[in-house]
Order: sequence, then C-alpha cells, then structure tokens
Amino acid sequence: MAVALAAVAGTTRSILLRDVDQRVSLLLSQEANEFKNFVEVGRDPATNKPFTDTRELLKVFLERQYADPDEELLGLIAREHDPDPARLAQEREVRADYALYDDDASRRQIFDSPASTGTLERPSGEVRWAKVEVALRGQEAQAAFVVAFHPAHDQARADQVFRVLLAISGVALVMTTGIGWVVAGRILKPVRLVRTTAAQLTEQDLTRRIPVQGKDDVAALAETFNGMLDRLERAFAAQRQFVDDAGHELRTPITIVRGHLELMGDDPAEREETVRIVTDELDRMSRIVEDLLLLAKAERPDFVTPEPVQLAELTADVYVKARTLGDRDWQLAEVADCEAALDPQRVTQAMVQLAQNAVQHTAAGETIRIGSRTRGPLVELYVADSGPGVRPQDAELIFERFRRGTTRRAASGGAGLGLSIVKAIAEGHRGRVVLRRTEGGGATFVLAFGPADPSGPSGPRDSPDAHVPRDSHTPRSTYVPYGKGSSR
Repeated sequence: MAVALAAVAGTTRSILLRDVDQRVSLLLSQEANEFKNFVEVGRDPATNKPFTDTRELLKVFLERQYADPDEELLGLIAREHDPDPARLAQEREVRADYALYDDDASRRQIFDSPASTGTLERPSGEVRWAKVEVALRGQEAQAAFVVAFHPAHDQARADQVFRVLLAISGVALVMTTGIGWVVAGRILKPVRLVRTTAAQLTEQDLTRRIPVQGKDDVAALAETFNGMLDRLERAFAAQRQFVDDAGHELRTPITIVRGHLELMGDDPAEREETVRIVTDELDRMSRIVEDLLLLAKAERPDFVTPEPVQLAELTADVYVKARTLGDRDWQLAEVADCEAALDPQRVTQAMVQLAQNAVQHTAAGETIRIGSRTRGPLVELYVADSGPGVRPQDAELIFERFRRGTTRRAASGGAGLGLSIVKAIAEGHRGRVVLRRTEGGGATFVLAFGPADPSGPSGPRDSPDAHVPRDSHTPRSTYVPYGKGSSR
C-alpha cells in the first residue's frame, strides 16, 4: 500500500508539472503569434500607416499587452558598438526572484540564440522563453520580441500538492496499518488458537477443541480441525482399548499355558492332557486376537462396503449356514422380499454370531427363529431363541467388549467379543442392534438398518438411533425391553 500511495503521489506531481509545461508552451506560442500578427497588420498611431521604426513597433505592442504575474514581455534592440541590446519592458513588477529584465547576461544569451524557443537554467530559477525577430520592410533584423515565463511558482504548487499527498498517504497508511493489524489479528485469532491447541495436544489429552464462531473459512478450518481431533481421539481410544483388552484377556491363557508347562511331568497321560489344555488355550488366544483385530478395523471407513443385496437371498443364506451350528429346532420365520444396501459378508457374519450366541444359551431341540422383514423405511434381520433370556441389568452390558451377563460365563467359554462385533457391524451400516424379549420367553436380537438407499449406509455413523424406533413390534416376537423375570 505504501508503494501504491507513493506511486499515486508521484504520478499526480508528474501530471501537474506536465500541465504547467503545456500551459507555458501554449502561452509562449500565443504571445509570439500575437506579435507576429501585430507586425503584419499593426499601424503606427501617429501616422496611421505601417510601422517604419522598430523601437516604436515594440513600444506600442508592449503598451497594449497585459502579461501574467510570472510572465515578462521584452523588446530587445541591437546597438552599434555595444554587445548588450537596448531593452524595452512593461512597467510592472514581475513575480520572480531575479527578473530577466535585470539579467543582462541572460538577455544577451537569448538575443544571440539562433533558436526561437528555449529554456534557460539559472541559479535563481528556470526561465522558459520564445523569441520573434523583427525585420521591417527593407531592413535587416536588428531587434527581437521576447516573451519569458518564470514557472517556479507553478512548479512549487505542484511540489506542494505532492507533499500534501505524501502527508495524507502517510496518515492513511498508518490508519490502514492499524485497522489491518486489528482485523488481521481477529481473523488470525482462530488460526493461532488452532496452533496453540495443536501444540497442547498429547496422547494422554485429546479432549481440547476449538470454539467455532461464524460461518467463514476460518470457522470451517476450526470445524475441520475439531473433526480431525475427534478422529484422532477415537483412534487413540481404540488403540488404548485394543492394548488394554488384549493385555487383559490374553493374560489368563498365557498364565494357564505357562503353569501347565511348568508343572508338566514325565507321565505320558499327564503330558497328553497338558498338550490338550495348552492347545485349547492357544486356540482361544487365536480367536481373541482375530476378534480384537476385527474390532480394531471397525473404526476404518472401509469396514463395510455396502452393495445392493436381495434380502430374501441373504436371509436364506444365513439360515442355511446357521443350521450347522447345533442341534436345534431351526425355523425360517419370515423373509423380506426387497433390496437393501448392505455388506452381505459383514451382515452374514453378524447374523451367524447371533445364531451361535443363541445356540450357546439354548438346549438341544429348542427353537431358534431366523427372519428378515421391512417395517416402514427400516430393514430388520433378527435371531430369536427360546432360552432363559437376559437380565434387565445385563441388557446394555453384554454389548461391551469382554463383558458377559451375570449367568453367561459358565454357559460359554467365549471371550465376550461376539456381541461387540455384532454391534460394530450394525453401527458400520449406520444402524444398531436391538435386544428384545421373545414372546413366551427367550431373547431376540434385531439388526435394524436404515432405508434401502444405496447412499444411506455410507453416511456418518454418529447417530444410528435416528432411524430405529425402540417400541416396534413384529408378528412373531414382542419387541420390548426384557422383563424382570428373564435371565441368560
């Protein structure tokens, strides 16, 4: 801005000086032309005839002209045996520090110059001049009319305007700098806050967030940064949970393996039993690691890859696979004849896990129903068993990692990750898993997904409850929370 303001002031000064030059040139040309015209058509007042005397010609012309304050009109006449020409001038004060009328050397230089116009540089100031030589009929040029202009005052006004513009520009620059400093500070305050927040973040504290104000680009930056912090916090939390879960759950089988190996004797039967126990514990460790890795992948955006799936075919496929899990009365309760955007492999994995869970908590010959249906815009797949059910205090706890109901540990040797995997798959589809009581006793696990829209499952996972009501009902099962008499 300083360069721009200086350029404006300098350009204005140049324009003003150019106007002065043009005005002076026009004035000199006008005065010279008037004198030439007077020489041709002028009449001597005494005889009313053309002038025959050069001195009289110059005298009459000078008496009839009105000069500007910075202008001089002179008549110069050559004299024999004298290098300085005689001078005729108007009787007036010239607004100049050193008038040309009193400057003999400058008058002689102009009179002797072959040029008709020129500029005379003097210590007292510049002089712009024009000269018209006078030669009456039949005479040689022995005189000259000179019009001189002193542009110092006009140039001083241009310089004064230049200085005023510089002063105004300086004040404007200071004011603009102050305003710009304040505005830039307000604009960059969220950016500094982002930098400060980023500098204060540690692996142990990812809870800091930037307050978002307004709807401009800086607010969008703050929102984006907060979203990044949310993802980082979830990633670190998942990592810590993975490490904690792995350390907690793998410690027991490792202890068992080490203990049996340390106590193993030479008896073949004892060694065989020890090998069997160690092998079982290693298999359980392998299943725990695989489940933990699967849950760790649940935070990735490509955990589920939805595609158009025929719900009837998917339900029938799950039913066929589930029948091999145990000797139960398997029933294909109902099938929804529609298309939904789901990941068939992940949904099958979740349904088989629910079926395995039902097998673990039912006796041989008891009924397990598998089905799918639509209810309004929702798509539901469910597994209903006729087992003991789940206690009310365990309804939410069983979906957490390594957590089981109060009566489940004895019934199952699992690590308690199965329902957590089911929940992760449901939330990956922007849905949820619902636990309800089966009519006549037992538990019903329902995978409820959003509408059959290919773009639906790829949306955010933050609000899976938005599309899933808690009080819906089905013909075969009563979908209400578990009563006090249920247990599992």
